[in-house]
Amino acid sequence: MDEEKRITLRLPSDLHEWLVAQARSARRSLNSEIVYRLEVEHDATVADAGTP
Repeated sequence: MDEEKRITLRLPSDLHEWLVAQARSARRSLNSEIVYRLEVEHDATVADAGTP
């Protein structure tokens, strides 16, 4: 299992509200929603670069 790191994240209120709504819609926690979105973006960036 990968090691997990804790961070403090500051978000504009409107972005936080949007992420909360997206997480509820997907039945995920806010943390899981943020991680999911970062993983999707990471995977797309890696695929675009052609790097494994």
